[in-house]
Amino acid sequence: MKWIGRQQSGNVEDRRGMGGKLAVGGGIGGIIIALLSFFFGGGDLSDITSTQNQPPASQETDAEQDSRAQFVGVVLQDTEDIWNKIFQEQLNRDYQEPKLVLFSGTDQSGCGTATAASGPFYCPLDEKVYIDLSFYDELQSRFEAPGDFAMAYVIAHEVGHHIQQQLGIAEKVRQMQQGGSKSQANDLSVRLELQADFLAGVWAHHAQKSKQILESGDVEEALNAASAVGDDRIQQRSQGYVVPDAFTHGTSQQRMLWFKKGFQSGDIDQGDTFNESL
Repeated sequence: MKWIGRQQSGNVEDRRGMGGKLAVGGGIGGIIIALLSFFFGGGDLSDITSTQNQPPASQETDAEQDSRAQFVGVVLQDTEDIWNKIFQEQLNRDYQEPKLVLFSGTDQSGCGTATAASGPFYCPLDEKVYIDLSFYDELQSRFEAPGDFAMAYVIAHEVGHHIQQQLGIAEKVRQMQQGGSKSQANDLSVRLELQADFLAGVWAHHAQKSKQILESGDVEEALNAASAVGDDRIQQRSQGYVVPDAFTHGTSQQRMLWFKKGFQSGDIDQGDTFNESL
């Protein structure tokens, strides 16, 4: 991805090194994060909690960390440029830009305690995206999804959840989940996640069209990342078997399909995952 030297967002809150503390009482905040996390859960909390005491895959230098932070700022700026334009020109409304919090180790969000193990997530209660930069290494080593555009996809996916929050979609889904069975709630969660993948693809389409940000292999990096965090891949890796009824994010194939659909069309009207057969 072409990003060096480009403008960074002013909506990044850099809390790295502030030494956030875990909440007293057994880390209930971390459990809340795991339940609300829209990217990393995969329908199986054991896949998250089993890694909470593991060290990062590698130790980056300050320069490497700062470079990654700058990259995140550039991607966030790109999402702001694209979604401000789409909201104004197609939806006739203002886009309320989210904040993005960079933290290291632990931090406090509106949804509870954030940890590196919870992965990147969007908190609807404070409308902020939370990222520990060690997730770069997780993508490469644990998920075998290297590349800067793989991380850009992750950021764009979380911003996609902010779009859903802005448009009232996320709240409607939460209300419907409360009135249905567990299997119905899981199905709604999958559809919400796939729509966020679609919105990430829409962002990539328009960012490429207006800024020519992509380099050779970038789209493949994003698709590889989408595949790597499919429920079936995560469950197979963590427990050795797959339980489709427990899916909350979609299969690898579904996640790639919806990102690709958004990227190829660039049309937000084609992203109604709630009324299409999966």
